[in-house]
Order: sequence, then structure tokens, then C-alpha cells
Amino acid sequence: MNDTTSTPTPTPTPTTAANAERPALPDRLSTDARSPHHVAALFELGVGIHFNGKERFDVEEYCISEGWIKVPAGKAVDRRGHPLMIKLKGKVEAFYR
Repeated sequence: MNDTTSTPTPTPTPTTAANAERPALPDRLSTDARSPHHVAALFELGVGIHFNGKERFDVEEYCISEGWIKVPAGKAVDRRGHPLMIKLKGKVEAFYR
């Protein structure tokens, strides 16, 4: 019988190693290439949004500090063909997929 207890050494998980390589997500980000808040390199890594505890897949722009997201308002478009956006307020969390 062995009276000494050994503690298992934690092994680094792949997600931990992958997160170390990724840049921090900005406070505000937009999918629209015309926006000054658009960063194309981040979208190649895959960005997800949790809004009020649920994952949203239709977010066009978000701001974590102000607590809002912009989503398309149905099928309505403006005169240039871009979708009309509505701003929803709540708890916003951004993450890498």
C-alpha cells in the first residue's frame, strides 16, 4: 500500500493553446466591410456572439461595453439594397468558435 498521494499534472487542452494564438476580441466589431469597426482577419478565426445567454447567428455588429447588437430587420432593405438593422440591447458576450 502506498501512503503518498500523487496529484495529476494538468495537461494543456487544445482550446487553451489555440486561444493563446488568437488576438483579443475588440469591444466593437462589424461584419460590414464599409464600417470602420470591420476587422476581416478576425472573421477567418470564427467569431460567435452570445446575447442574453443565447447564441445568435444573425448579428451584423456588436458592442460589448454599451450592451447592444445590430441584426437585420426581416427582409426589409434600404434603397441601396443593404438590409435595415435594428438595435437590440442586453448582455453581449463575444467568443471564438
